[in-house]
Amino acid sequence: MKQLTKAEEQIMQALWQTGPAFVKDIIEALPEPKPHYNTVSTLVKILIEKGFIDFKAYGKSHQYFPLVTKEAYSHKTLNNLAKSYFGGSFSNMVSFFVKEKDLSLTDLEQLVQKIKDTQKK
Repeated sequence: MKQLTKAEEQIMQALWQTGPAFVKDIIEALPEPKPHYNTVSTLVKILIEKGFIDFKAYGKSHQYFPLVTKEAYSHKTLNNLAKSYFGGSFSNMVSFFVKEKDLSLTDLEQLVQKIKDTQKK
């Protein structure tokens, strides 16, 4: 799976939020300032080439939908982050974020519980 640019990721976030959408719907889901229609169209074409989205044609209009789930992309991105910056160690990565964000004991306990719940599955 290829890495997305920040602009491409914004388009994907909009599609994950809205589900299948036309370019105008994607633009509506994006934060201000809204990009130009042609900019979004170009990014959508790039995302098709990268294999992240596809479309269904309705005459000359196209409705776009994600081929990659948010969870799959998040998983890949976090693995790359851990590998690139934390020697592949998720415990080092979590430790870094705990130090940087001053997580409370309650937050840490919830994190540990989520990890335990995930391991049970």
